[in-house]
Amino acid sequence: MKIIAAVFFLFIFYSLASALFFMLKDKGQSTRMVKSLTIRIGLSVVLFIILMTSYYFGILPKSQ
Repeated sequence: MKIIAAVFFLFIFYSLASALFFMLKDKGQSTRMVKSLTIRIGLSVVLFIILMTSYYFGILPKSQ
């Protein structure tokens, strides 16, 4: 589960960095930044759902 979360975090960070790049390169003339940020939000929501369902089904251990 840690590897899946780490991969999702890498994809989220890559999407955020690409949005910054598109913001600086396009100077607000393109929608590529909005698409990158939308992908980042989608990945964050999917990661949250995966973590909550894995906690619910006992895949993630409960902290003490």
